[in-house]
Amino acid sequence: MDLLLWRHAEAEDGDDDMKRRLTGRGQKQAQLMAAWIREHQPRDLRIIVSPAVRTQQTAAALKLPFETQRKIGPAACVSELIAASAWPQASGALLIVGHQPSLGRMASLLLAGHEAEWTIKKGALWWLSNRTRQGETQTVLRAVIPAEFLD
Repeated sequence: MDLLLWRHAEAEDGDDDMKRRLTGRGQKQAQLMAAWIREHQPRDLRIIVSPAVRTQQTAAALKLPFETQRKIGPAACVSELIAASAWPQASGALLIVGHQPSLGRMASLLLAGHEAEWTIKKGALWWLSNRTRQGETQTVLRAVIPAEFLD
């Protein structure tokens, strides 16, 4: 299974967290990362997105179909992200467009074996895969791409 974790791009401040929109810089971040993802995307890519406006706008830059899942919203915990992704049993590839701190915590759990406060920068993509080698299941970090590297 391939698992891509994409944190929403830069968003405006606001009182209603679910309605915060991307800034101009955030729109550019989303467009650049979307172009990279389209060029490198794994086969059978399924995309799930938080219902927050900023994640919806980030995912829309891909110009690919996606589904919205409430359980991966801003207050999601790692167990909800793992359940939504069906990691590691699912086949194919999944892109989650979501939020901190849950994305960083999920990355730390999958790579280090425990939840820690790892930060995924706004607009950045982390790509993980799982595989079995000599009877041992392994998580492989395939790429970490901050949005500013694509600018």
